[in-house]
Amino acid sequence: MIPTVTRNLRGWPLRRWTVFAATALVVYVVVAIPTVLIPNPFFAREIPPTWWSHAALGTTSLLTGLLIATYVASPIARTGATNKSGMFGSFLAFFAVGCPVCNKLVLLALGTTGAMKFFEPVQPVLAVLSIGLLLWALLRRISQENACRVSAAAHQ
Repeated sequence: MIPTVTRNLRGWPLRRWTVFAATALVVYVVVAIPTVLIPNPFFAREIPPTWWSHAALGTTSLLTGLLIATYVASPIARTGATNKSGMFGSFLAFFAVGCPVCNKLVLLALGTTGAMKFFEPVQPVLAVLSIGLLLWALLRRISQENACRVSAAAHQ
């Protein structure tokens, strides 16, 4: 699978690489601003980011950018399976790198003590799950780009 993926990535046109770079940058900024991985005057963070937060967000951003780029001029029929896992993986990254006590949903569900006791230890798992889902969706999309297409008439 990896040789196929590498070969398919080498064949990408400039347009796809441009979409990849723009998407990766936008995803990083859109998640990093409210989670205060990029310091800003609009949001505050009660607990400093973990040592792995920037790496997790960077990896997630790059994988999301690559995944989105696979949809530019794609020869693959859209089945929806990779769309959902990729979107869910990107969504999980926000919870993985965010401040556990700054997230209103977590606070409503668990309270401050619960957020620190139960949610904070789960954040690295969310980061790994996010990266895993995105990687699975990306590898699946890229490896199928040169797959043999069989028409619906051939199945009858």
